[in-house]
Amino acid sequence: MQRFIVVVDTQADFMHADGALAVDGAETLIGPMQAWLAALDPAETAGVLFTFDTHLADSYPGSAEAEQFPIHCVRGTPGWQNVLDANAIAPGIPTYRIEKGVFDMWAEPDLVIEAIGTGETEARDAFFAGLRAGGIEQVTVIGVAADYCVRWAIDGLVARDFAVEVPPELTRGIARQIGQVVAEAFADAPVRLATNG
Repeated sequence: MQRFIVVVDTQADFMHADGALAVDGAETLIGPMQAWLAALDPAETAGVLFTFDTHLADSYPGSAEAEQFPIHCVRGTPGWQNVLDANAIAPGIPTYRIEKGVFDMWAEPDLVIEAIGTGETEARDAFFAGLRAGGIEQVTVIGVAADYCVRWAIDGLVARDFAVEVPPELTRGIARQIGQVVAEAFADAPVRLATNG
């Protein structure tokens, strides 16, 4: 049975220790994440989606997020770039990207998912509905931060009738790690920690 992969916000501002909003310990995940993605089996993987936290310098100061965090992931800057190489994923696995302006990748209407390489786009909700209709039931989520964008990604996937697994060694949180997040927010949901990735 195939699964889909969501890689949350593996951008330089979060992943590098000197990033604008560095997540403690995230830099140590870059190598293991890249190796894990490179080892994915096309026969078992329906696709990989990279999310990009995306802000604009002129509008960020007035946002709700600015009340909690300094400006980060400004579109087009080095800190906005993905630290992982999508080209290292096996050629038989489709790769995608989505840009989001808030913690929750499901909150903004009219977001689109873009196929890496071809540039073809599809509305986010239609894309995930198509996965579910095509028999994809399982999504694996990796990335940062466990208690913010990863948590909201999982929440939206569960709401769309997916079962979710999270390899704890491939995510990091700011105030809470993924084990605590799953125990507190998803105790009665089809969400589990994956012991082997």
